[in-house]
Amino acid sequence: MSQSLPDGSPAPDSNNPDSNNPESVSDIRKYAVEAFGTFVLVFVGVGVAVFAGNSVGNFGVAFAFGTTLLVLIYTLRPISGCHVNPAVTLGHYLLGRIPTITAVGYWIAQVVGGLVAGLVIFAIANSLPSYNRGTNGLAANGWGEHSPSAVIGPLGDVLQGGYGIGAAMVVEIVLTALFVFIFLAAMDRIAIPALSGVVVGATFALVYLFSIPIDYGAANPARSIAVAFYQDGAFLQLWLFILFPLIGGVIGAFVYRAVFQRTELIAL
Repeated sequence: MSQSLPDGSPAPDSNNPDSNNPESVSDIRKYAVEAFGTFVLVFVGVGVAVFAGNSVGNFGVAFAFGTTLLVLIYTLRPISGCHVNPAVTLGHYLLGRIPTITAVGYWIAQVVGGLVAGLVIFAIANSLPSYNRGTNGLAANGWGEHSPSAVIGPLGDVLQGGYGIGAAMVVEIVLTALFVFIFLAAMDRIAIPALSGVVVGATFALVYLFSIPIDYGAANPARSIAVAFYQDGAFLQLWLFILFPLIGGVIGAFVYRAVFQRTELIAL
């Protein structure tokens, strides 16, 4: 019978000397991989939104986020579990699958990776003469006048606000809880490992397809932090896109534990 590791991934084959063993990987290497993975996720996903959003539409942006995560899972999972999302790391931590020091290291790495990606995207966007940091931004999350559904006048002024703060709160809690639950379930030892990346990537794409018109899609605090500094007013709303996805991550971990009848204690 196949075994699994604490992060839910299959245990390495003892008869295969080339099999990766995440438990033997140093924490520094795991942190580096989480930073790199988060950089790639933000750079590609947000990059598509900023540079090609008008061409590919919401579906194209959601597809970019989902397929990027899919690819990352198949390449980085053997090393760090490929969380690339503080809410996912929180779910693993609450289930006792990673120690406190590792969880904190993952969170720092994810935020740093996202910030570097945001800086690179901004540098590219800023090279276009017509780019305006205050109005164009970098697909930052927001509600009200910063919601993608807000009606903008010809002079750049907001004629009508978009979805409100309540909608953003509900969306971030529910969709992040759903995503974290499916992430944990897809990585579970009774799941089919070969399909885990497809399941998680497709779920993330659907999460963004649903939420982009409301708050530009988050469900990942590192993604939100990465670009909040490049659009007027976005930083003041950042707290919501940190707090509520983390609440969703807690709920997702509880639901996973209840559904899969795991014996791990919730570390609260």
